[in-house]
Amino acid sequence: MAGNREVAGVPRPRLLVAKGSFESMGGAERDLLRNLPAIAESFDVSVATLASASELGSACEGLGLELMCPEERWSPPQGVLSSVLDSGMGSASKAWLSIGGLVDSLNGFDCVHLTSGDGSLALLEHIPEMVPVHLHLLEPHRGLHEDVLHRGLDGTPKRSLGLTRAILSRSRRRDISAIRGLSLRSNSSISGNSSYTAGRISEVYGVRSGVLLPSVVSDEFPENAGEREPESVGELEGEYVVSVGRASWVKGAWETISMLSGSGVALAHVGGGDEDDLRKLEGHAKSMGVGLWCAPRLSSPELASLYRGALAVVSMAHGEPFGLTPIEAQSVGTPALFVDEGGFRETIVDGVSGRLLPRGDFDEWHRALSEARDPENRSSWSENGRVAISEAGLDPRGHCDRLIAILRI
Repeated sequence: MAGNREVAGVPRPRLLVAKGSFESMGGAERDLLRNLPAIAESFDVSVATLASASELGSACEGLGLELMCPEERWSPPQGVLSSVLDSGMGSASKAWLSIGGLVDSLNGFDCVHLTSGDGSLALLEHIPEMVPVHLHLLEPHRGLHEDVLHRGLDGTPKRSLGLTRAILSRSRRRDISAIRGLSLRSNSSISGNSSYTAGRISEVYGVRSGVLLPSVVSDEFPENAGEREPESVGELEGEYVVSVGRASWVKGAWETISMLSGSGVALAHVGGGDEDDLRKLEGHAKSMGVGLWCAPRLSSPELASLYRGALAVVSMAHGEPFGLTPIEAQSVGTPALFVDEGGFRETIVDGVSGRLLPRGDFDEWHRALSEARDPENRSSWSENGRVAISEAGLDPRGHCDRLIAILRI
């Protein structure tokens, strides 16, 4: 790539790409990293975060991008008292201020491209009114506006849901105020990551939003294994499916194991989780007679290899806003079997590029597992998925072109 400042002598618009934390390196973080090279071809990019990750540091170094972080890594405060006092917003605001030179440089940017997540919205307090902001709102804050994050691994409420809602009322009001305030800023905009998310933004905040779809790259999840991809990954023998997402109720980990009971198919769980939750998940799997391997943090080549060896990639996540996993599976060539909810409906056509299945009908899921064994289904579902990915422009260049159209700079 040419220098970050200009192409053929023409200065590029200055863009600050910001996200509160990259610590989890989940789907949102991986998507931002895979799109960063294309964005850096069209903009003079600087990156800011309160909690970096080695992958982000390597990407910025390779692209020659400025990476701004606080000296002391920020983490969101934990506990009921922190929730009552909404101290996370305050501590994040102070952490953004502590990044040397960041706040003073904000006037020099043509736009701020802010991705939602822990600590992100606190940056809005420091961005001058005349600087346009684009918020990529991946989902309304689910901890404030839904109960799925307040349930234990098996779906049991962690505490009274009514009490929880009352405790979070102040935080909820501040969250709504921040999003509505942004919607009123001159030349600023909000985009969901799917039509489903845009609908939820309207329901929760009462504001309009556009859509900025994520992407997948063919060399990261290739149709045929590349040189960097290991032959096999994992500790499972025989047939297995892969589920991606932190062990939690919202990601459907417990239900997936229940569904697999009696199928003879094991589960490779990617995404980690709290130690206590992982122990509970292992105990549930043992009681259900389901083989389980909880993967460590995997690189993209390792994840592609794990997908490639699987019977299917599955998810029973609750209200997933988009879900990168279906298009990653389709790109590699593994059947995608997903619950018929949320953003999964935007990347899977049932019976054409995978299966969309009712949450509680385990017999139907087992039939879908049998369908996934059929070589003809595996081939046609994946090919149809790849065609849909291409037609939708779900690649970094397409993502950047959509971002340019949104920003209009």
